[in-house]
This record gives sequence, C-alpha cells and structure tokens, in this order.
Amino acid sequence: LLNLTKYPAEVIAALELALKHRHDLSALGSTSDIALTQGPSVGSVFAVLQVARRLGIEEALGRHPEGKLAMWQVIARVLDQGSRLSAVRLAQTMAAAEVVGFAQGFCEEHLYANLAWLAESQEAIENRLFEARRGPGKPQLFLYDVTSSYLEGEHNALSDWGYNRDRKRGKKQIVIGLLCDERGAPVSTEVFSGNTCDLETFGSQVRKAAERFGCQRVTFVGDRGMIKSAQVEDLARAGFHYITAITKPQIRSLIQKGVFQLGLFDQGLCEVEDQGVRYVLRRNPLRAEEMAATRASKLAALRGLAEAQNRYLAEHPRASQHVAWKTVLEKAERLALGAWVTVTCAERRVQVAVDEAYVAELAELDGCYALKTDLPAAAADTQAVHDRYKDLALVESAFRTCKTSHLEVRPVYVRTEASTRGHVLVVMLAYLIVRELKRAWRELNVTVPEGLAELGRICAMELSVKGGGACLRVPEPSPQGQALLAALNLKLPAALPRSSVKVDTKKKLAKHRL
Repeated sequence: LLNLTKYPAEVIAALELALKHRHDLSALGSTSDIALTQGPSVGSVFAVLQVARRLGIEEALGRHPEGKLAMWQVIARVLDQGSRLSAVRLAQTMAAAEVVGFAQGFCEEHLYANLAWLAESQEAIENRLFEARRGPGKPQLFLYDVTSSYLEGEHNALSDWGYNRDRKRGKKQIVIGLLCDERGAPVSTEVFSGNTCDLETFGSQVRKAAERFGCQRVTFVGDRGMIKSAQVEDLARAGFHYITAITKPQIRSLIQKGVFQLGLFDQGLCEVEDQGVRYVLRRNPLRAEEMAATRASKLAALRGLAEAQNRYLAEHPRASQHVAWKTVLEKAERLALGAWVTVTCAERRVQVAVDEAYVAELAELDGCYALKTDLPAAAADTQAVHDRYKDLALVESAFRTCKTSHLEVRPVYVRTEASTRGHVLVVMLAYLIVRELKRAWRELNVTVPEGLAELGRICAMELSVKGGGACLRVPEPSPQGQALLAALNLKLPAALPRSSVKVDTKKKLAKHRL
C-alpha cells in the first residue's frame, strides 16, 4: 500500500498513465496522446532568481508569501521597469509561478500591499542581507551620497520642492540616500522628503553603521557638500573617521593662511598636515584644460551674441539699445559669467569687458582639488586616501543605473510614504543583481539588457499527456544563451512542473477564484 497524497500532482498523473497502459507500455511512446505547445519564457527569470539567491537577496526577503511577492517585484524591476500592473502582466508571460514557486495567485493590489510590507520590514531585510553578504567581516569604509528624483504627479506623500538635480523646473521631488560598502555595493537606502538638505540625511547613516551594522573604526567617504563641521562631530562621537573634499574658497583661504602653497598642486599627489587634519592635494591637467576651454567657449558665445545685437542696432535705427543690452546681460547671467564679465552699452553698441586679473586668479586653481581626512597615516597613506575618495564614483554609477539607465526608479507609480520607500528598496535590491550580471558578462561584450533579452528568448514547451498531467520542457539554449548562462555558472533545468497558480489583473483574478 502506498499513500499518494504527499506526491505532486504530476507524479500521480504519471503513475495513473503508467497503470492505465500497464498491459501495453509501448503506448506510452505514442505521440497521439501528447500535446506540445509553446509555454512561458523561462531563461531570464531563472537566471535573475539564481543570481538573487547567490547574493542572499531571496533569503533576506524570506520564502514566505510576502517574501516571494517581493522577490518577484525585484525580478520584474530587473526585467522590465514599470508599474505593479505591468509586473503582473509580465508574470503572465514568464514562468514566474514555476520558477519563484508561488502557492497562490496574485494581482496588482497584492503587489501594492507588498510594498508597504517591504517598507515595514526594510531594516530587518537590509540587516539580513548585510550579514549574508559580509559574514563576520565588517566593512571599514562606507561610501555615501544623495540624489533626488523628480515626480510627475502631485500626490506623493514625500514629494516637496527642493534643490532639483534633474533640472526639472516645476516638478516636486523626493530625496534618496544610498549607503554603499567599500566595493560600491549598496547596503542600505533611505527616502527623505523632497525638501531635505543633504547634510540632514547624514546623521542617520552614521547611526546605521554604528548601531544596526555594528561597525567600528569606520571611515565615511562623502563629497564636499556632504561632510562639514557638524557631520565631522557626529562621526567623532561614533569613533568614526571621514574622507571628503574642500571647496575652492576653502582652498584659497588655506593658501592665504600659509597651510599649503599653490605650487604643491603641481607636484603630483602631495600631502600636507595641519592640526591633526591631513590634506591631499592634486591638479588634474585634463580637467584644467577643460575648465579653461569652457570659459573661453562661454566668452566667445557671449561676444558673438553682443556682435549680433550690435549689427541689429546698426541696421535698425529705431531698435532699443536697452533691449539689446538686457539680452546680452541675461545671457551672461545664464552662463554664470557675472563674476568676471561686465556688459555695458553706450552709443548703441554693446560692450563685453573681461576682468583679466580675476580670470587669472580663477585659472590658478583650474583642475585643483584638495581632500581632507582625519585618518591617521598608519591607517591609510596618501594614495589610499585619494583612491577611496575617487571610489565615490561607484555610488554615482549606482545612481545612474537606478535613476536614468537600466532600472529607472522613475516614474514613481505610487503615492503613499510606505509604498515609496518599498519601491526604492526594490530598486536597490534589483541594482545588486544588475551589478552582478554586468560583472559576469563584461567579457562577453554584451550589455545587461541585451543579455536578459537573449535569455528571455528561451521559452519552455508545455508537454501535456491526454488524461494525465503536464510539465514544462526547457529547450537547449542558443550558443549565445549558453555563453551567458556559463558566465553566471548556471544551467537551466531540463523540465519544470506546470503550476496551476493564476496570476492576473485585479478584474480577471476574481473570476478565477469563483
């Protein structure tokens, strides 16, 4: 006697079919009772899920129903950047239920509710992911930066007016902080109201590193607008160090005080110490050339406009010289030339005068930058301090990927504070996957979207037996698909059990449940 209730439906169906033809097993090989139809796409969703498991994302989210829904939201963000409704429609064309392992169907309303769960569980998820990826080893350095993302709508709970980095006039925004480890991998993200100053976001990051992640003797790396005197005090209280840059006016002030000399910038990488603070100085000659060329180009454009206005005044005696002067003056203001260019008008001619002495003073610091740190030399030499500050480019790369290239955090199709925070967390987790795919496929000369599109072409074939069960047979990938999978050290399964879970839009899912 054998109790079959604990076995999957497809196993029971296979046994029934075998018993039905027990007197003529050759009938099992007949194709007349076998139907073969095109099934869902399986390659890309399988690869993304396996990478998520490797990175510890699936374990951090959990294998319960909410965790599985969140996992699908992350996968959908990697594959197709859209709303929760588009994520549902994507699941209809992908082997989402079979690969992720959903036990029950869902619609877009479940995904919206899942965003709120993500926001509520964010701290625990980030902590588990941090432990899974770092183990007992704690990072000794964190990279932190802030960006903003404009909103198309007016009703987001966190939207407000602020300094818009996207240069979108008339658009409210949210502010997003991203905390990364020394390798540029995000460990935490936080969403702030759109009018939040960059400096106001810094204190919570220090507390995260000290209290949540249990790190000691950590160095925070931030740009010149992020770490100032108040932030330095916060770090000192936590026993942390900092690496940042100082502004051009601060550089001039220190030169005037004799802390360092202008000639030191031309000696390669140079270090000066003053009152326990180390300054690393350097001039980038390429940047110096760019700045000089930019000034010359702007001046040429302004003078070209002045000449055009002068010709118009000469050809039109009744034209207003005041209007011509104002036109050139407004151009100078838009080009930010007001500090060293004077626009005048006399006898119906607009004149552009340049303060050559001031320009020469500006040119002295072309390409110059100075880093500032309280790290002892034994912990990081001059080159190490310089290299760690340059690592901020990793955070900027993460922002570019999350904001404007592959992942596209906007449009933000949600309104509530919890849904917004959950949405941004999904984007951060998806970025970890995209980052790993990019690393694995670098040698294949293929972009992440191109690689995912190729894997998306791998569709399963649904094999069903008359009077029996059904399964999804996975075909052999193309040579390019095999190369993509091999680079990830993955191999597609030969078959997948066919799931009966219904994934559909809110309107249609209710009919399936009746």
